[in-house]
Amino acid sequence: MTYAADRLHEEVAYIAYHFHWTREEILDLDHRERRRWVREIAQLNTRVNEGG
Repeated sequence: MTYAADRLHEEVAYIAYHFHWTREEILDLDHRERRRWVREIAQLNTRVNEGG
């Protein structure tokens, strides 16, 4: 099964926007590690938005 191209683009854009990593750096991550960074960024954003 292949990973949806739209979802992959969303993940790359999300990580690049927040961490300023290059497309190549992000695509070098395996799926599990890339998803982990997406979750970490989301948690950081939640804490910032909640004022903590």
